[in-house]
Amino acid sequence: MTFPSLLSFLLPLLLSFSSSLSTNSEGNALHALRTRLSDPTNVLQSWDPTLVNPCTWFHVTCDSNNRVVRLELYRNNIGGRIPKELGNLEKLVSMDLYGNKFRGKIPKSFANLKSLRFLRLNDNKLTGSIPRELTTLPNLKVFDVSNNDLCGTIPVDGPFGIFPMDSFRNNRLNGPELKGLVPYDFGC
Repeated sequence: MTFPSLLSFLLPLLLSFSSSLSTNSEGNALHALRTRLSDPTNVLQSWDPTLVNPCTWFHVTCDSNNRVVRLELYRNNIGGRIPKELGNLEKLVSMDLYGNKFRGKIPKSFANLKSLRFLRLNDNKLTGSIPRELTTLPNLKVFDVSNNDLCGTIPVDGPFGIFPMDSFRNNRLNGPELKGLVPYDFGC
């Protein structure tokens, strides 16, 4: 077998292997979510980590390249901490985790989700401050953390300048950040 014919044989094989690695890492991130949460109604029962990718799982939507673009787990009584591994879902456009019993802090790793447009975490039991790292999300259009137990101040940089105050209501937030006057986690 000549080198060009060997290369033409191996290149597609390597590319498909690379693609399956990326979707497996997404499956691993989502499986981390499943294993760390309380799921009293078994809405995550289809999340089988032995499958090639998570695109057939309920509440997960993928694009034509089998990359996770939407995670919709709203109103399912799911409880626990949101794992930082969700920040590995690089192509995620929409994350709807509202109306559950999530607790703990919003992961700073969400700042890795550069394609994210919709982040709805409202109606949970989240605590701590809003991570300032989220101000670097260039495509974020909707951000809702209302009805949690968040504290500190509301970021004003990046996309946070356009979010309505209703997105932050019913928390212990001290209003918009006053740069240089008080620390962003003032009151936490």
